[in-house]
Amino acid sequence: MTSPVSSEAFVRFDGVQKSYDGVNLVVKDLNVDIPRGEFLTMLGPSGSGKTTSLMMLAGFETATHGDIFLNGRSINNVAPHKRGIGMVFQNYALFPHMTVAENLAFPLQVRKMGKAEVKERVQKALDMVELGVFGNRRPAQLSGGQQQRVAVARALVFEPDLVLMDEPLGALDKNLREQMQYEIKHIHERLGVTVVYVTHDQSEALTMSNRIAVFEDGRIQQLAPPTELYEKPENAFVAQFIGENNTLTGRVDAVAGGICEVVLDNGDRVKALDINTDGAGHGTTLSLRPERVFLNPVDGQCQNMFSGLAEEVIYLGDHIRVRMNICGHNDFIVKVPNSSDKKGLAKGDTIPVGWSIDDCRALDA
Repeated sequence: MTSPVSSEAFVRFDGVQKSYDGVNLVVKDLNVDIPRGEFLTMLGPSGSGKTTSLMMLAGFETATHGDIFLNGRSINNVAPHKRGIGMVFQNYALFPHMTVAENLAFPLQVRKMGKAEVKERVQKALDMVELGVFGNRRPAQLSGGQQQRVAVARALVFEPDLVLMDEPLGALDKNLREQMQYEIKHIHERLGVTVVYVTHDQSEALTMSNRIAVFEDGRIQQLAPPTELYEKPENAFVAQFIGENNTLTGRVDAVAGGICEVVLDNGDRVKALDINTDGAGHGTTLSLRPERVFLNPVDGQCQNMFSGLAEEVIYLGDHIRVRMNICGHNDFIVKVPNSSDKKGLAKGDTIPVGWSIDDCRALDA
């Protein structure tokens, strides 16, 4: 049974900063509330501050400024092993000289649990990750995916309220990685445990999370559910980092009723939603998802209409990817479903192209 996500903060970062050299901040004024039962992913490129934020929550790094609260209590001065937090790392961090069962028993024995309870919890945790018959094997006798499942089971075996995962699937191949994404997601749904997850893989974040915090330059650029993050990016960085995105640059010519008219660098005019531009006369970046662009649109379907040249046509099974020269850009991407009327597409074709105002977002330059 899935536990509901509480609306109250279970984890809170309050004005948290981190500097390693006393001059440069790698985490700048982090403020975020994580309700009990949520799966929150910290997503961003290398050096954006996401892993440092996780390590401060775990207690392996100390905040330079600000407070971190767990269940209403400041944990700034609480040792890592006294925070009651489960951890899963990319390199599994299993004890090679111990069996799988002994690895899982270790955090329970540290907590002075009785032998009968230890045995019961270990078996329960192994069954949860579908490794019930592997208790007597050593980590080296398991596949990478099995070792990662053991690492997840060890983090959950003492029934913590909070589990932190730092790039836990980074060492796995693509198919196994995708399988483990669903397994971790389903375990979270069944147990209702709070999970804070770090990754640089945006598809992984979209697949697993209740909310995603997008980090860049030590700050959260946007914090939102996956659908909102993808459909309604608040700035150019988020639009570019989350999923594939066409970017057009230009100058705002006029704004009225939440819609702006933009003169692109090549002189073409585009109408777009005015999300956070600085108004007429200022530069802007337009964000447009490749799957929201229409080839040969029907009359009235699109408010923005242009003619594009197909530079490259790639067949990808369920969809066709077309790289076009349009509006002065030769890297404009269109993704269309693989249907009978699209099979004649070829390099060199000149094609009518269009998109809706509602799918084009004018953002900060």
